[in-house]
Amino acid sequence: MVEIDWSDFEPDLLDRARRAGRPIVLVLTTAWCPYSRELRETSLRDPDVVHVIENEFIPALVDAERRPDVNARYGSGGWPTIAYLTPEGELIANDRFLGPAELAARLRRVAEVFRTRRPEIQSGLEKLLSQKAEHERTAHGTLSMAMVDDVAEAIFERFDHRYGGFGDGAKFPHPEAVDFALLRAVKLGDPRMETFARTTLDKMMASAIHDSVDGGFFRYSSSPDWQSPHYEKVLEPNALILRNYLEAFQIFGTQAYQRTAEGIVHWMITALQDPDTGAFFGSLVADSEYYNLDAEQRRKHEPPRLDRTIYANSNAVAVSALLKAAVTLDNLDLRRQAMRALTFVLENLYQKEVGVYHYWDGTYHLPGMLSDQACMIRALVDASQHTGNADYLLPAEAIAEVAIKRQRAPGGGFYDIRHDPAYTGSMRRRNRSILDNAMMAEALVRLSYLSRRPEFYDEAVRTLECFAVDYKEYGYYVAGYARAVDLVLYAPVMITIVGDRESEQADALRRAALSTYMPSRIVQMLDPKYDPILLSRGGYEVQREPAVYIAIGKQTKAVVRTPEELLIKIRELEHERRQPLA
Repeated sequence: MVEIDWSDFEPDLLDRARRAGRPIVLVLTTAWCPYSRELRETSLRDPDVVHVIENEFIPALVDAERRPDVNARYGSGGWPTIAYLTPEGELIANDRFLGPAELAARLRRVAEVFRTRRPEIQSGLEKLLSQKAEHERTAHGTLSMAMVDDVAEAIFERFDHRYGGFGDGAKFPHPEAVDFALLRAVKLGDPRMETFARTTLDKMMASAIHDSVDGGFFRYSSSPDWQSPHYEKVLEPNALILRNYLEAFQIFGTQAYQRTAEGIVHWMITALQDPDTGAFFGSLVADSEYYNLDAEQRRKHEPPRLDRTIYANSNAVAVSALLKAAVTLDNLDLRRQAMRALTFVLENLYQKEVGVYHYWDGTYHLPGMLSDQACMIRALVDASQHTGNADYLLPAEAIAEVAIKRQRAPGGGFYDIRHDPAYTGSMRRRNRSILDNAMMAEALVRLSYLSRRPEFYDEAVRTLECFAVDYKEYGYYVAGYARAVDLVLYAPVMITIVGDRESEQADALRRAALSTYMPSRIVQMLDPKYDPILLSRGGYEVQREPAVYIAIGKQTKAVVRTPEELLIKIRELEHERRQPLA
Protein backbone atom coordinates (compact mmCIF):
# COMPACT_ATOMS: atom_id res chain seq x y z
CA MET A 1 0.00 0.00 0.00
CA VAL A 2 1.30 3.43 -0.99
CA GLU A 3 1.59 5.80 2.00
CA ILE A 4 1.74 9.58 2.00
CA ASP A 5 5.18 10.91 2.97
CA TRP A 6 4.01 13.18 5.76
CA SER A 7 6.12 15.99 7.21
CA ASP A 8 5.88 17.87 10.50
CA PHE A 9 4.76 21.49 10.32
CA GLU A 10 8.08 23.30 10.59
CA PRO A 11 9.65 26.26 8.74
CA ASP A 12 11.41 23.97 6.25
CA LEU A 13 7.99 22.70 5.10
CA LEU A 14 7.10 26.22 3.97
CA ASP A 15 10.47 26.53 2.24
CA ARG A 16 9.81 23.33 0.27
CA ALA A 17 6.31 24.49 -0.68
CA ARG A 18 7.61 27.83 -1.96
CA ARG A 19 10.37 26.17 -4.00
CA ALA A 20 7.89 23.68 -5.48
CA GLY A 21 5.20 26.32 -6.05
CA ARG A 22 2.65 23.99 -4.46
CA PRO A 23 -0.05 24.52 -1.86
CA ILE A 24 0.15 22.70 1.46
CA VAL A 25 -2.40 20.19 2.70
CA LEU A 26 -2.28 20.16 6.49
CA VAL A 27 -4.13 17.45 8.43
CA LEU A 28 -4.77 18.13 12.13
CA THR A 29 -5.77 15.17 14.30
CA THR A 30 -5.83 14.19 17.97
CA ALA A 31 -4.77 10.96 19.63
CA TRP A 32 -8.17 10.28 21.24
CA CYS A 33 -10.52 11.19 18.37
CA PRO A 34 -12.12 8.22 16.54
CA TYR A 35 -12.85 10.34 13.44
CA SER A 36 -9.18 11.30 13.24
CA ARG A 37 -8.23 7.64 13.31
CA GLU A 38 -10.84 6.82 10.67
CA LEU A 39 -9.57 9.58 8.38
CA ARG A 40 -5.99 8.33 8.65
CA GLU A 41 -6.98 4.70 8.05
CA THR A 42 -9.43 5.26 5.17
CA SER A 43 -9.44 8.52 3.22
CA LEU A 44 -5.73 9.24 3.60
CA ARG A 45 -4.83 5.75 2.38
CA ASP A 46 -7.13 5.85 -0.64
CA PRO A 47 -4.98 5.50 -3.80
CA ASP A 48 -6.71 8.39 -5.58
CA VAL A 49 -6.24 10.71 -2.58
CA VAL A 50 -2.60 9.65 -2.21
CA HIS A 51 -1.99 10.30 -5.91
CA VAL A 52 -3.44 13.83 -5.84
CA ILE A 53 -1.55 14.78 -2.69
CA GLU A 54 1.76 13.43 -4.00
CA ASN A 55 1.45 15.28 -7.31
CA GLU A 56 -0.22 18.56 -6.28
CA PHE A 57 0.55 19.31 -2.60
CA ILE A 58 3.17 19.39 0.12
CA PRO A 59 1.62 17.27 2.91
CA ALA A 60 1.87 17.82 6.69
CA LEU A 61 0.31 15.76 9.49
CA VAL A 62 0.10 17.38 12.94
CA ASP A 63 -1.18 16.34 16.36
CA ALA A 64 -3.40 19.30 17.28
CA GLU A 65 -2.81 18.90 21.02
CA ARG A 66 0.95 18.79 20.65
CA ARG A 67 0.88 21.81 18.34
CA PRO A 68 -1.82 24.17 19.64
CA ASP A 69 0.00 27.01 17.88
CA VAL A 70 -0.68 25.38 14.49
CA ASN A 71 -4.20 24.34 15.45
CA ALA A 72 -5.13 27.90 16.53
CA ARG A 73 -4.20 29.25 13.10
CA TYR A 74 -5.49 26.56 10.77
CA GLY A 75 -8.01 24.47 12.72
CA SER A 76 -11.74 24.39 12.07
CA GLY A 77 -12.80 24.17 15.72
CA GLY A 78 -12.86 20.36 15.78
CA TRP A 79 -10.98 17.32 14.58
CA PRO A 80 -9.94 16.09 12.20
CA THR A 81 -9.28 19.27 10.24
CA ILE A 82 -8.03 19.24 6.64
CA ALA A 83 -6.54 22.67 5.88
CA TYR A 84 -5.31 23.96 2.53
CA LEU A 85 -2.57 26.61 2.70
CA THR A 86 -0.61 28.77 0.32
CA PRO A 87 3.13 28.04 0.11
CA GLU A 88 3.62 31.09 2.36
CA GLY A 89 1.47 29.49 5.07
CA GLU A 90 -1.78 31.44 4.66
CA LEU A 91 -5.06 29.57 5.08
CA ILE A 92 -7.09 29.16 1.88
CA ALA A 93 -9.86 26.93 3.28
CA ASN A 94 -10.41 24.02 5.64
CA ASP A 95 -12.70 21.02 6.01
CA ARG A 96 -13.59 18.49 8.66
CA PHE A 97 -13.86 14.74 7.97
CA LEU A 98 -14.22 13.85 4.28
CA GLY A 99 -14.67 10.39 2.75
CA PRO A 100 -12.20 9.19 0.08
CA ALA A 101 -14.11 10.28 -3.03
CA GLU A 102 -15.14 13.61 -1.51
CA LEU A 103 -11.61 14.36 -0.33
CA ALA A 104 -10.06 13.50 -3.69
CA ALA A 105 -12.51 15.81 -5.47
CA ARG A 106 -11.88 18.59 -2.95
CA LEU A 107 -8.11 18.28 -3.32
CA ARG A 108 -8.35 18.49 -7.13
CA ARG A 109 -10.56 21.57 -6.89
CA VAL A 110 -8.19 23.35 -4.47
CA ALA A 111 -5.19 22.50 -6.65
CA GLU A 112 -6.95 23.80 -9.76
CA VAL A 113 -8.05 27.04 -8.10
CA PHE A 114 -4.54 27.59 -6.75
CA ARG A 115 -3.01 27.13 -10.23
CA THR A 116 -5.51 29.30 -12.11
CA ARG A 117 -6.51 31.97 -9.57
CA ARG A 118 -3.47 32.43 -7.37
CA PRO A 119 -3.38 36.28 -7.69
CA GLU A 120 -7.04 36.49 -6.61
CA ILE A 121 -6.35 34.25 -3.61
CA GLN A 122 -3.43 36.44 -2.58
CA SER A 123 -5.46 39.63 -2.98
CA GLY A 124 -8.32 38.25 -0.91
CA LEU A 125 -5.97 37.14 1.85
CA GLU A 126 -4.28 40.55 1.98
CA LYS A 127 -7.65 42.28 2.40
CA LEU A 128 -8.71 39.86 5.16
CA LEU A 129 -5.41 40.27 7.00
CA SER A 130 -5.71 44.05 6.82
CA GLN A 131 -9.15 43.85 8.44
CA LYS A 132 -7.79 41.61 11.21
CA ALA A 133 -4.93 43.99 11.91
CA GLU A 134 -7.38 46.89 12.20
CA HIS A 135 -9.55 44.92 14.65
CA GLU A 136 -6.52 44.20 16.86
CA ARG A 137 -6.07 47.92 17.49
CA THR A 138 -9.14 47.98 19.74
CA ALA A 139 -9.10 50.64 22.46
CA HIS A 140 -8.88 49.66 26.11
CA GLY A 141 -11.84 49.91 28.45
CA THR A 142 -12.23 50.35 32.18
CA LEU A 143 -12.93 47.35 34.39
CA SER A 144 -16.23 47.36 36.27
CA MET A 145 -18.51 44.98 38.12
CA ALA A 146 -21.07 45.60 35.36
CA MET A 147 -18.84 43.46 33.13
CA VAL A 148 -19.00 40.61 35.62
CA ASP A 149 -22.78 41.01 35.76
CA ASP A 150 -22.97 40.87 31.96
CA VAL A 151 -21.29 37.47 31.83
CA ALA A 152 -23.60 36.17 34.57
CA GLU A 153 -26.59 37.32 32.51
CA ALA A 154 -25.20 35.57 29.43
CA ILE A 155 -24.85 32.34 31.40
CA PHE A 156 -28.40 32.40 32.67
CA GLU A 157 -29.81 33.48 29.31
CA ARG A 158 -28.29 30.47 27.51
CA PHE A 159 -28.76 28.00 30.37
CA ASP A 160 -30.67 24.79 29.54
CA HIS A 161 -33.06 24.65 32.50
CA ARG A 162 -34.04 21.07 31.77
CA TYR A 163 -30.66 19.35 31.45
CA GLY A 164 -28.16 21.96 32.60
CA GLY A 165 -25.26 23.24 30.53
CA PHE A 166 -25.84 25.20 27.35
CA GLY A 167 -27.65 24.66 24.08
CA ASP A 168 -29.97 22.10 22.54
CA GLY A 169 -27.42 20.19 20.45
CA ALA A 170 -23.99 18.76 21.24
CA LYS A 171 -23.18 19.63 24.83
CA PHE A 172 -19.84 20.23 26.56
CA PRO A 173 -19.43 20.60 30.33
CA HIS A 174 -18.01 24.21 30.42
CA PRO A 175 -16.47 23.91 33.91
CA GLU A 176 -15.30 27.55 33.86
CA ALA A 177 -18.93 28.71 33.72
CA VAL A 178 -19.86 26.44 36.65
CA ASP A 179 -16.87 27.73 38.61
CA PHE A 180 -17.95 31.33 38.03
CA ALA A 181 -21.58 30.54 38.88
CA LEU A 182 -20.58 29.00 42.21
CA LEU A 183 -18.62 32.14 43.03
CA ARG A 184 -21.67 34.31 42.32
CA ALA A 185 -24.01 32.00 44.20
CA VAL A 186 -21.90 32.28 47.37
CA LYS A 187 -20.79 35.88 47.08
CA LEU A 188 -24.14 37.40 46.11
CA GLY A 189 -26.56 34.69 47.18
CA ASP A 190 -27.65 34.63 43.52
CA PRO A 191 -30.32 31.88 43.22
CA ARG A 192 -30.08 31.85 39.42
CA MET A 193 -26.38 31.00 39.49
CA GLU A 194 -26.98 28.33 42.14
CA THR A 195 -29.71 26.82 39.98
CA PHE A 196 -27.46 26.80 36.93
CA ALA A 197 -24.52 25.22 38.77
CA ARG A 198 -26.49 22.60 40.69
CA THR A 199 -28.70 21.60 37.75
CA THR A 200 -25.66 21.20 35.52
CA LEU A 201 -23.65 19.20 38.06
CA ASP A 202 -26.63 17.03 39.03
CA LYS A 203 -27.60 16.18 35.46
CA MET A 204 -24.01 15.50 34.41
CA MET A 205 -23.21 13.09 37.23
CA ALA A 206 -26.48 11.20 36.71
CA SER A 207 -26.01 10.84 32.94
CA ALA A 208 -24.06 8.69 30.51
CA ILE A 209 -21.36 11.36 30.11
CA HIS A 210 -20.23 10.35 33.62
CA ASP A 211 -18.28 7.12 33.77
CA SER A 212 -19.64 5.81 37.06
CA VAL A 213 -17.52 2.64 36.86
CA ASP A 214 -13.96 3.92 36.34
CA GLY A 215 -14.70 7.50 37.36
CA GLY A 216 -14.29 10.70 35.38
CA PHE A 217 -16.24 12.26 32.53
CA PHE A 218 -16.27 11.81 28.79
CA ARG A 219 -15.44 14.83 26.67
CA TYR A 220 -18.94 15.71 25.47
CA SER A 221 -22.39 14.43 24.53
CA SER A 222 -23.89 14.72 21.05
CA SER A 223 -27.34 15.14 22.64
CA PRO A 224 -28.47 17.87 25.07
CA ASP A 225 -29.47 15.38 27.79
CA TRP A 226 -25.84 14.23 28.26
CA GLN A 227 -26.88 10.67 27.32
CA SER A 228 -24.94 10.29 24.03
CA PRO A 229 -21.29 10.56 25.04
CA HIS A 230 -18.30 10.57 22.76
CA TYR A 231 -16.14 8.21 24.74
CA GLU A 232 -12.77 9.96 24.81
CA LYS A 233 -11.55 10.91 28.30
CA VAL A 234 -9.09 13.78 28.56
CA LEU A 235 -7.04 14.93 31.56
CA GLU A 236 -7.53 18.71 31.54
CA PRO A 237 -11.34 18.91 31.33
CA ASN A 238 -11.61 16.24 34.02
CA ALA A 239 -9.30 18.20 36.32
CA LEU A 240 -11.47 21.30 35.82
CA ILE A 241 -14.66 19.33 36.44
CA LEU A 242 -13.06 17.87 39.58
CA ARG A 243 -12.67 21.40 40.92
CA ASN A 244 -16.38 22.03 40.23
CA TYR A 245 -17.52 19.05 42.28
CA LEU A 246 -15.05 19.78 45.09
CA GLU A 247 -16.27 23.35 45.42
CA ALA A 248 -19.93 22.33 45.15
CA PHE A 249 -19.35 19.81 47.95
CA GLN A 250 -17.72 22.51 50.08
CA ILE A 251 -20.65 24.88 49.49
CA PHE A 252 -23.66 22.58 49.61
CA GLY A 253 -22.38 19.51 51.48
CA THR A 254 -23.99 17.14 48.95
CA GLN A 255 -22.45 13.70 49.41
CA ALA A 256 -23.00 12.78 45.76
CA TYR A 257 -20.68 15.64 44.78
CA GLN A 258 -18.02 14.22 47.09
CA ARG A 259 -18.39 10.72 45.59
CA THR A 260 -18.20 12.09 42.07
CA ALA A 261 -15.05 14.04 42.92
CA GLU A 262 -13.50 10.94 44.49
CA GLY A 263 -14.29 9.01 41.31
CA ILE A 264 -12.50 11.57 39.13
CA VAL A 265 -9.47 11.48 41.43
CA HIS A 266 -9.42 7.68 41.35
CA TRP A 267 -9.54 7.63 37.55
CA MET A 268 -6.83 10.28 37.17
CA ILE A 269 -4.43 8.40 39.44
CA THR A 270 -5.14 4.84 38.29
CA ALA A 271 -5.60 5.46 34.56
CA LEU A 272 -3.43 8.48 33.71
CA GLN A 273 -0.68 8.86 36.29
CA ASP A 274 2.72 7.51 35.31
CA PRO A 275 3.90 5.43 38.30
CA ASP A 276 7.54 6.12 37.44
CA THR A 277 7.46 9.92 37.15
CA GLY A 278 4.25 10.92 38.92
CA ALA A 279 3.19 13.04 35.92
CA PHE A 280 -0.13 12.54 34.16
CA PHE A 281 -0.59 11.34 30.60
CA GLY A 282 -2.88 13.23 28.26
CA SER A 283 -5.92 11.09 27.45
CA LEU A 284 -7.58 7.77 26.74
CA VAL A 285 -8.94 7.10 23.25
CA ALA A 286 -12.66 6.76 22.64
CA ASP A 287 -13.56 3.07 23.10
CA SER A 288 -17.32 2.57 23.05
CA GLU A 289 -17.01 -1.20 23.41
CA TYR A 290 -15.08 -0.94 26.66
CA TYR A 291 -17.24 1.76 28.22
CA ASN A 292 -20.46 -0.15 27.60
CA LEU A 293 -19.23 -3.03 29.76
CA ASP A 294 -20.07 -3.37 33.46
CA ALA A 295 -17.38 -3.27 36.16
CA GLU A 296 -16.70 -7.00 36.15
CA GLN A 297 -16.47 -7.18 32.35
CA ARG A 298 -14.10 -4.20 32.23
CA ARG A 299 -11.67 -5.90 34.57
CA LYS A 300 -11.29 -8.69 31.99
CA HIS A 301 -11.12 -6.38 28.97
CA GLU A 302 -8.16 -4.55 27.48
CA PRO A 303 -8.42 -0.92 28.64
CA PRO A 304 -8.62 1.94 26.13
CA ARG A 305 -5.37 2.99 24.49
CA LEU A 306 -3.42 5.64 26.38
CA ASP A 307 -1.82 8.72 24.83
CA ARG A 308 1.39 8.89 26.85
CA THR A 309 2.19 12.50 26.02
CA ILE A 310 2.73 14.65 29.12
CA TYR A 311 1.36 18.17 28.65
CA ALA A 312 2.53 21.01 30.89
CA ASN A 313 -0.77 22.91 30.99
CA SER A 314 -2.88 19.82 31.66
CA ASN A 315 -0.54 18.63 34.41
CA ALA A 316 -0.55 22.08 36.00
CA VAL A 317 -4.36 22.11 36.08
CA ALA A 318 -4.33 18.59 37.53
CA VAL A 319 -1.87 19.68 40.23
CA SER A 320 -4.12 22.56 41.28
CA ALA A 321 -7.19 20.31 41.38
CA LEU A 322 -5.48 17.57 43.39
CA LEU A 323 -4.15 20.06 45.92
CA LYS A 324 -7.70 21.25 46.46
CA ALA A 325 -8.91 17.65 46.66
CA ALA A 326 -6.33 16.87 49.36
CA VAL A 327 -7.91 19.44 51.67
CA THR A 328 -11.55 19.06 50.65
CA LEU A 329 -11.51 15.23 50.81
CA ASP A 330 -9.17 15.19 53.82
CA ASN A 331 -6.66 12.98 51.99
CA LEU A 332 -3.11 14.27 52.33
CA ASP A 333 -1.77 11.57 49.99
CA LEU A 334 -3.34 13.55 47.15
CA ARG A 335 -1.04 16.44 47.98
CA ARG A 336 1.90 14.08 47.61
CA GLN A 337 0.60 12.90 44.22
CA ALA A 338 0.12 16.49 43.08
CA MET A 339 3.63 17.46 44.12
CA ARG A 340 5.14 14.47 42.28
CA ALA A 341 3.55 15.71 39.06
CA LEU A 342 4.61 19.30 39.69
CA THR A 343 8.18 18.21 40.41
CA PHE A 344 8.35 16.32 37.10
CA VAL A 345 7.14 19.34 35.13
CA LEU A 346 9.54 21.69 36.92
CA GLU A 347 12.49 19.37 36.32
CA ASN A 348 11.72 18.44 32.70
CA LEU A 349 9.50 21.08 31.10
CA TYR A 350 10.78 24.29 32.67
CA GLN A 351 13.94 26.36 32.24
CA LYS A 352 14.43 29.66 34.03
CA GLU A 353 15.46 31.67 30.97
CA VAL A 354 12.94 29.99 28.65
CA GLY A 355 9.81 29.42 30.71
CA VAL A 356 7.60 26.37 30.25
CA TYR A 357 7.67 23.92 27.35
CA HIS A 358 4.37 22.50 26.12
CA TYR A 359 4.86 18.73 26.09
CA TRP A 360 7.14 15.81 26.88
CA ASP A 361 7.50 12.60 24.89
CA GLY A 362 10.93 11.63 26.16
CA THR A 363 12.22 15.18 25.71
CA TYR A 364 10.75 18.69 25.90
CA HIS A 365 9.07 20.51 23.00
CA LEU A 366 7.49 23.85 22.08
CA PRO A 367 8.37 26.63 24.52
CA GLY A 368 6.32 29.76 25.03
CA MET A 369 2.68 28.73 24.69
CA LEU A 370 0.83 31.26 26.86
CA SER A 371 -1.58 28.71 28.34
CA ASP A 372 1.38 26.67 29.65
CA GLN A 373 2.90 29.71 31.34
CA ALA A 374 -0.42 30.77 32.91
CA CYS A 375 -1.41 27.32 34.17
CA MET A 376 2.05 26.68 35.57
CA ILE A 377 2.14 29.98 37.45
CA ARG A 378 -1.23 29.11 38.98
CA ALA A 379 -0.07 25.59 39.93
CA LEU A 380 3.04 26.99 41.61
CA VAL A 381 0.96 29.57 43.47
CA ASP A 382 -1.36 26.77 44.64
CA ALA A 383 1.61 24.61 45.63
CA SER A 384 3.01 27.43 47.72
CA GLN A 385 -0.34 27.87 49.47
CA HIS A 386 -0.91 24.17 50.17
CA THR A 387 2.61 23.18 51.19
CA GLY A 388 3.56 26.36 53.01
CA ASN A 389 6.75 26.56 50.93
CA ALA A 390 7.19 30.06 49.49
CA ASP A 391 10.11 28.85 47.36
CA TYR A 392 7.58 27.69 44.75
CA LEU A 393 6.97 31.37 44.04
CA LEU A 394 10.49 31.74 42.61
CA PRO A 395 9.89 29.75 39.38
CA ALA A 396 6.43 31.33 39.15
CA GLU A 397 8.02 34.79 39.18
CA ALA A 398 10.61 33.70 36.61
CA ILE A 399 7.91 32.37 34.27
CA ALA A 400 5.96 35.61 34.60
CA GLU A 401 9.05 37.71 33.90
CA VAL A 402 9.92 35.76 30.76
CA ALA A 403 6.32 35.97 29.47
CA ILE A 404 6.22 39.73 30.09
CA LYS A 405 9.54 40.18 28.33
CA ARG A 406 8.84 38.00 25.31
CA GLN A 407 5.05 37.83 24.84
CA ARG A 408 3.56 41.08 26.07
CA ALA A 409 1.74 42.83 23.24
CA PRO A 410 2.49 46.53 22.60
CA GLY A 411 -1.16 47.40 23.22
CA GLY A 412 -1.38 45.29 26.39
CA GLY A 413 -2.14 41.65 27.05
CA PHE A 414 -0.11 38.67 25.94
CA TYR A 415 0.44 36.91 22.63
CA ASP A 416 -0.30 33.19 22.52
CA ILE A 417 3.16 32.32 21.12
CA ARG A 418 6.61 33.80 20.88
CA HIS A 419 7.99 35.40 17.77
CA ASP A 420 9.77 32.93 15.48
CA PRO A 421 11.39 34.66 12.47
CA ALA A 422 11.82 31.32 10.71
CA TYR A 423 8.07 31.11 10.03
CA THR A 424 6.04 33.02 7.44
CA GLY A 425 2.33 33.53 6.90
CA SER A 426 -0.14 32.89 9.69
CA MET A 427 2.53 31.36 11.93
CA ARG A 428 4.31 34.70 12.08
CA ARG A 429 1.20 36.49 13.34
CA ARG A 430 0.56 36.17 17.06
CA ASN A 431 -2.90 36.12 18.57
CA ARG A 432 -4.28 37.54 21.81
CA SER A 433 -6.78 35.00 23.14
CA ILE A 434 -9.19 36.36 25.73
CA LEU A 435 -9.32 32.94 27.41
CA ASP A 436 -5.55 32.51 27.75
CA ASN A 437 -5.13 36.15 28.75
CA ALA A 438 -7.78 35.77 31.46
CA MET A 439 -5.93 32.77 32.89
CA MET A 440 -2.67 34.70 32.81
CA ALA A 441 -4.23 37.76 34.43
CA GLU A 442 -5.74 35.77 37.32
CA ALA A 443 -2.46 33.92 37.85
CA LEU A 444 -0.54 37.23 37.94
CA VAL A 445 -2.96 38.77 40.45
CA ARG A 446 -2.55 35.83 42.81
CA LEU A 447 1.22 35.81 42.32
CA SER A 448 1.37 39.54 43.01
CA TYR A 449 -0.26 39.16 46.42
CA LEU A 450 2.02 36.31 47.44
CA SER A 451 5.28 37.74 46.08
CA ARG A 452 4.44 41.30 47.17
CA ARG A 453 5.30 42.49 43.67
CA PRO A 454 2.71 45.04 42.53
CA GLU A 455 4.03 45.13 38.97
CA PHE A 456 2.43 41.74 38.34
CA TYR A 457 -0.92 43.09 39.52
CA ASP A 458 -0.59 46.12 37.25
CA GLU A 459 0.22 43.85 34.31
CA ALA A 460 -2.88 41.77 35.05
CA VAL A 461 -5.13 44.84 35.09
CA ARG A 462 -3.72 46.11 31.79
CA THR A 463 -4.28 42.67 30.31
CA LEU A 464 -7.94 42.53 31.35
CA GLU A 465 -8.54 46.09 30.14
CA CYS A 466 -7.51 45.02 26.61
CA PHE A 467 -10.74 43.00 26.32
CA ALA A 468 -13.08 45.34 28.20
CA VAL A 469 -14.58 46.64 24.94
CA ASP A 470 -15.44 43.38 23.17
CA TYR A 471 -15.81 40.74 25.93
CA LYS A 472 -19.59 40.66 25.36
CA GLU A 473 -19.07 39.07 21.97
CA TYR A 474 -18.07 35.81 23.67
CA GLY A 475 -21.04 35.39 26.04
CA TYR A 476 -20.74 32.61 28.59
CA TYR A 477 -17.48 31.38 27.04
CA VAL A 478 -15.57 34.10 28.93
CA ALA A 479 -16.66 33.14 32.44
CA GLY A 480 -12.95 32.82 33.30
CA TYR A 481 -12.44 36.42 32.18
CA ALA A 482 -15.30 37.58 34.40
CA ARG A 483 -13.81 35.70 37.35
CA ALA A 484 -10.45 37.42 36.82
CA VAL A 485 -12.13 40.84 36.67
CA ASP A 486 -14.02 39.99 39.86
CA LEU A 487 -10.74 39.07 41.59
CA VAL A 488 -9.34 42.51 40.72
CA LEU A 489 -12.41 44.45 41.82
CA TYR A 490 -13.39 42.30 44.84
CA ALA A 491 -10.11 42.14 46.75
CA PRO A 492 -9.31 38.68 48.09
CA VAL A 493 -9.11 37.70 51.73
CA MET A 494 -5.37 37.41 52.33
CA ILE A 495 -4.51 34.92 55.07
CA THR A 496 -0.84 35.07 56.08
CA ILE A 497 0.50 32.56 58.61
CA VAL A 498 3.79 33.62 60.19
CA GLY A 499 5.79 30.93 62.00
CA ASP A 500 7.60 27.62 61.62
CA ARG A 501 6.13 26.07 58.47
CA GLU A 502 7.08 22.55 59.58
CA SER A 503 5.22 22.74 62.90
CA GLU A 504 1.96 20.88 63.43
CA GLN A 505 0.30 24.09 64.54
CA ALA A 506 1.20 25.90 61.32
CA ASP A 507 0.00 22.95 59.24
CA ALA A 508 -3.32 22.91 61.10
CA LEU A 509 -3.75 26.65 60.52
CA ARG A 510 -2.97 26.31 56.82
CA ARG A 511 -5.40 23.43 56.36
CA ALA A 512 -8.13 25.33 58.20
CA ALA A 513 -7.55 28.39 56.01
CA LEU A 514 -7.98 26.28 52.87
CA SER A 515 -10.78 24.00 54.05
CA THR A 516 -13.88 26.07 53.30
CA TYR A 517 -15.11 27.65 50.09
CA MET A 518 -14.49 31.37 49.70
CA PRO A 519 -15.05 33.42 46.54
CA SER A 520 -11.64 35.10 46.80
CA ARG A 521 -8.94 33.79 49.13
CA ILE A 522 -5.15 33.66 49.12
CA VAL A 523 -3.21 31.78 51.79
CA GLN A 524 0.48 32.17 52.55
CA MET A 525 2.89 30.61 55.04
CA LEU A 526 5.93 32.73 55.87
CA ASP A 527 8.69 31.13 57.92
CA PRO A 528 11.24 33.54 59.46
CA LYS A 529 13.93 30.94 58.81
CA TYR A 530 13.27 30.68 55.06
CA ASP A 531 11.30 33.79 54.02
CA PRO A 532 12.96 36.93 55.49
CA ILE A 533 12.56 38.93 52.28
CA LEU A 534 8.82 38.30 51.98
CA LEU A 535 8.39 38.98 55.71
CA SER A 536 10.10 42.32 55.35
CA ARG A 537 7.99 43.23 52.33
CA GLY A 538 4.83 42.41 54.27
CA GLY A 539 5.95 44.10 57.48
CA TYR A 540 4.79 41.22 59.70
CA GLU A 541 5.87 40.83 63.31
CA VAL A 542 7.44 37.48 64.20
CA GLN A 543 6.08 35.96 67.42
CA ARG A 544 6.95 32.86 69.46
CA GLU A 545 3.92 30.92 68.25
CA PRO A 546 2.47 30.95 64.70
CA ALA A 547 0.13 33.88 64.15
CA VAL A 548 -2.39 34.45 61.36
CA TYR A 549 -2.81 37.90 59.81
CA ILE A 550 -6.14 38.27 58.00
CA ALA A 551 -6.43 41.10 55.50
CA ILE A 552 -8.84 42.29 52.85
CA GLY A 553 -6.54 43.03 49.98
CA LYS A 554 -3.66 44.75 51.77
CA GLN A 555 -5.56 46.04 54.82
CA THR A 556 -5.12 43.86 57.91
CA LYS A 557 -8.41 43.18 59.69
CA ALA A 558 -7.50 40.70 62.42
CA VAL A 559 -4.76 38.58 64.01
CA VAL A 560 -5.65 35.09 65.32
CA ARG A 561 -3.72 32.08 66.60
CA THR A 562 -5.93 28.98 66.41
CA PRO A 563 -7.73 27.19 63.59
CA GLU A 564 -11.06 27.74 65.37
CA GLU A 565 -10.49 31.50 65.69
CA LEU A 566 -9.38 31.62 62.07
CA LEU A 567 -12.55 29.97 60.72
CA ILE A 568 -14.80 32.19 62.86
CA LYS A 569 -13.04 35.39 61.82
CA ILE A 570 -12.99 34.69 58.06
CA ARG A 571 -16.73 33.82 58.20
CA GLU A 572 -17.41 37.10 60.00
CA LEU A 573 -15.36 39.12 57.53
CA GLU A 574 -16.97 37.48 54.51
CA HIS A 575 -20.44 38.06 55.98
CA GLU A 576 -19.66 41.74 56.52
CA ARG A 577 -18.31 42.10 52.99
CA ARG A 578 -21.32 40.50 51.36
CA GLN A 579 -23.97 42.54 53.15
CA PRO A 580 -23.75 45.56 50.80
CA LEU A 581 -23.75 43.21 47.77
CA ALA A 582 -26.88 41.22 48.65
